[in-house]
Amino acid sequence: MAASEGTSAGRGASSEGAELGRFLRARRTGTRPEQVGLTVGAGLRRTPGLRREELATLAGISIDYYVRLERGKETRPSPSVLDALARALHLDEQEHGHLRELAARSARYASEPPPAPGRTVSPDLKVLLESMRPNPAYVISRSMDLLAWNPGGLALYPGLADWPVKQRNLARYLFLHPAARSLFPDWDRQITACVARLRATAGTAPDAPDLTQLVGELLLKSPEFAGLWERYEVTGRKPARKTFQHPQVGTITLTARSLHLEGSPGRRIGVYTAEPGTPDHDALLLLDLTAPQLSARKRTP
Repeated sequence: MAASEGTSAGRGASSEGAELGRFLRARRTGTRPEQVGLTVGAGLRRTPGLRREELATLAGISIDYYVRLERGKETRPSPSVLDALARALHLDEQEHGHLRELAARSARYASEPPPAPGRTVSPDLKVLLESMRPNPAYVISRSMDLLAWNPGGLALYPGLADWPVKQRNLARYLFLHPAARSLFPDWDRQITACVARLRATAGTAPDAPDLTQLVGELLLKSPEFAGLWERYEVTGRKPARKTFQHPQVGTITLTARSLHLEGSPGRRIGVYTAEPGTPDHDALLLLDLTAPQLSARKRTP
């Protein structure tokens, strides 16, 4: 065989092992045979993408071993097996890294689920957010809960301030708030990126209560979320330009930045900027001027 198959995990399938299997199955069924150089015969194929035996052959591992991986019963694949599967599936760098992280998690499976992270934000971070005005800025958790914000950071999402503080979540807003579809002219692209990020996060912490509760809610309430969730696409966040069709300040295009907070795993600062002297920056100034009263009434306790 082209790669060592590693050692068996034992009798059952851990949640991390199952997550590894789900990722492999999603990538396998999403890969067309012609993409990997296979010739498809004239007969009917019940599998939308690669068959298990085709992927096993391409990766140089036994079919039985691959089936155990996909079913979550094998949780310790060797690095060479992971690399062979990544090559066979033509995974990009981010997907390959996600596969390795899933395998690492399955190998060190802990039986007790991690506790839900706290929502407290330190006073110095709130001061930092205020210092960023008029640029909209906020602190966000790994599950996209909004934990703290400056006036523009809340007002940028119309209607979000009407929700209770603990309900304010950017993924929930995108899929469930009626204002979200009209706010983003590229709403379809925004929700695809949102689900991919949640998938990547949940894949490395499948038992985390904050993530499972959010995903469970969105699966029940949003058919669009459920369809994207099944695709199991993973991406990382990159600097991006975003356009908002805002009901208060009109169409505005901003540069989005995401900064990881040292010593606060999973938390980030999100900030939007515009070049001074441009109409977009003027719109930011207007948003910041009209938002303080609303923000003061509904600020994080």
